[in-house]
Amino acid sequence: MRLKRTIALTVALATILVSTLAFAPAASARVDVGIRVNVPPPPLRHEVVVVRPGPYHVWRAGYWDWAPVRHEYVWVPGIWVRPPHRHAVWVGPRWVHRHHETFYIRGHWR
Repeated sequence: MRLKRTIALTVALATILVSTLAFAPAASARVDVGIRVNVPPPPLRHEVVVVRPGPYHVWRAGYWDWAPVRHEYVWVPGIWVRPPHRHAVWVGPRWVHRHHETFYIRGHWR
């Protein structure tokens, strides 16, 4: 019984840790956590930017996001969004080369 409880607690803590790393916090202080992919993304898709829905909306261009479970890139289409705060700037995803490996860093609001 004690072993089952320990396993359940370990799984719960691992789930919390993974969900924390998967979504960038809304605060201005953040740490970039890269996902090792070593596979370049496909070329960007051409998008048509439609009319802005309101004066406070900004265009977040489409980008390729890494789906770790599927081990492939998935397209996230561009969209008009309201930033989380007045002076927020969208920083798109990027790829960083470290120690002969390529890491994918997700986009976030700065």
